[in-house]
Amino acid sequence: MSPRSAAVNEELRRRSRERLLQATVELVDERGYEATTLADIADRAGAARGLVSYYFPGKRQLLQAAVHRLMHVELASRLEREPCTRDGRELLARGIDAILGLAHRRPRLMRIHMAGILTAEGFIQCPEQQRLAALLRGTVASYGSADPEGDYRLLRAQLMGAVVAILLPGAPMPAERLRAELFQRYGLAWELGFPPGDEPPPPGL
Repeated sequence: MSPRSAAVNEELRRRSRERLLQATVELVDERGYEATTLADIADRAGAARGLVSYYFPGKRQLLQAAVHRLMHVELASRLEREPCTRDGRELLARGIDAILGLAHRRPRLMRIHMAGILTAEGFIQCPEQQRLAALLRGTVASYGSADPEGDYRLLRAQLMGAVVAILLPGAPMPAERLRAELFQRYGLAWELGFPPGDEPPPPGL
């Protein structure tokens, strides 16, 4: 049997990494962070325990990469959804809705993710985060930004703040209200993107 080519090996590594990331999202969403072990993740992914350590220095880094991959997949799906468009305002609206939608649909996972970022580990750079950043940066550029990098960072901060506000235990903010505020800030009509209702919420909701 001839040895596998470098391209085949690279594809196998990519698939193994993605299985680990998907397993992490599933298990942490089901069980929570503390109750999920690296061995559990390896078992769910059908991978050797040592493969987890090969790709990731620890569970927190693995979780951040997994959630950033999920965010990238969700954002890409929303941006490319029919009807396809190149309208910058529509794309920005879809981007905002993609991230806020994850906080609404996966509150446990996103709360754990945000808590990790706000601890000593902080914001961890990884390939998944860089792909997410590139997609958000491109969305800001399509919107017409003269400074895509600076405006991307501002949008990221605003989205993180909105997600924290949605998920804040004991005093959550309604996602519709936060969406309305972000849309107003960027001059976006309520009906753009994937609105949760026909009309924006009244002031003060």
